[in-house]
Amino acid sequence: MTKGVIRSVFVGEFVFMKIEQNFSLLDYNTFRVKAKTRWFMEYSDEDELLRILRDEYFRECLSLHIGSGSNLLFVNNFNGIILHSRIKGIELADETADEVLLRIGAAELWDDVVSFAVSKGWGGIENLSLIPGETGAAAVQNIGAYGMEIKDVIDTIEAYNQLTNEKRIFKNHECKYAYRHSFFKEIDHDPYIVTYVTLRLQKHPAFKTDYGNLCEALKDSELSLSSVRDAVIEIRRKKLPDPAELGNAGSFFMNPVESAEKFGELKALYPEIPSYPAGEGRVKIPAAWLIERCGFKGMRVGNVGVYDKQALIIVNHGNATGDEIATFADTIINTVNEKFGITLTPEVRYVE
Repeated sequence: MTKGVIRSVFVGEFVFMKIEQNFSLLDYNTFRVKAKTRWFMEYSDEDELLRILRDEYFRECLSLHIGSGSNLLFVNNFNGIILHSRIKGIELADETADEVLLRIGAAELWDDVVSFAVSKGWGGIENLSLIPGETGAAAVQNIGAYGMEIKDVIDTIEAYNQLTNEKRIFKNHECKYAYRHSFFKEIDHDPYIVTYVTLRLQKHPAFKTDYGNLCEALKDSELSLSSVRDAVIEIRRKKLPDPAELGNAGSFFMNPVESAEKFGELKALYPEIPSYPAGEGRVKIPAAWLIERCGFKGMRVGNVGVYDKQALIIVNHGNATGDEIATFADTIINTVNEKFGITLTPEVRYVE
């Protein structure tokens, strides 16, 4: 690789590898933060990814692999290499009388995958409609909504070890899935880059409609994959801002999970506090409720604020820097901790 050169590699009418220097990440983060990266590399297949991983200069540099940046906050410019996949495609890998296996390129937009599955009558991900981001990132993050998580339908994940260049196929249990967590987010092992995700979907789906206000939204509809998807989309559009219009990364904080004892103490002080069972005698408390009770819902400080329809979402009102957003998030964390004795954990990943 030649330092200081901006180039793309063309073969016929296709662009196979894109390498650019001092590249704007404005279109690669839904917060719409005006950050740059020293190098940006985009590959279209696994062979090109291997060419990058084996490059001596790449191996010496700090690097980060991203999807569409729907769960990232660039606090500063990135002094390294940002990698991005263009591996797309949805193929039927296997099929039985009851199930299908869909092998999906990591760069496929997640909601396009949901739309495709629903159009075919295959269930298991309809509640995850309209979640922004790409499929590879969705599997890494273990996205979830309305009682479903992507881990419930993951069959295998194909990924490359960024240090050894070896490909590994992870079975579901090897991904160590938990709430907004997976093996791929852990920092105590070699980093992996996801190239394909295979989902196991059902031809005779079992609907999950009793979570939140989804049941109410469906009360006058005939239950089907399409009606569930339409209801989820309607709910999300009413309460969540469109990143194209108001920069945000969706839910900024994870819902804290506390001991039953801690929750009992809070319940005595705040009888109206909502909660959900989290297993093993623990309780999940909605972070949005905690934030709203601290007075942040709808608050704006300069270019940063909390969305007026959903307290879990921090928004960029125009020209906020990543540092301004991070500082505002710290204010929320500190205030919630002082009031409730609970430490909120960002779901959004900070990149510095």
